[in-house]
Amino acid sequence: MITTEPRMTNLFLQLGLDASPAAIAAFIASHQLPTEVALVDASFWNDGQRQFLAEQLKSDADWAIVVDELGEALHEQAVKRATGL
Repeated sequence: MITTEPRMTNLFLQLGLDASPAAIAAFIASHQLPTEVALVDASFWNDGQRQFLAEQLKSDADWAIVVDELGEALHEQAVKRATGL
């Protein structure tokens, strides 16, 4: 059971990634996804990370909100291109 507060920094720690603000920003900038690729289907996750993300989204609990925010951030450029914003 995960007992840490659901925040982006803690999500990155749960995923085994550098959770510094600069590292999070760099990860998001360098891992942008096309709109048709779901967050959990991204090729850069390992099996454990993918499973964690999928479980959190399925649970629709507090962590699902942060995972969804990460998904939005990773799709930001593709959405901007698609919408012309």
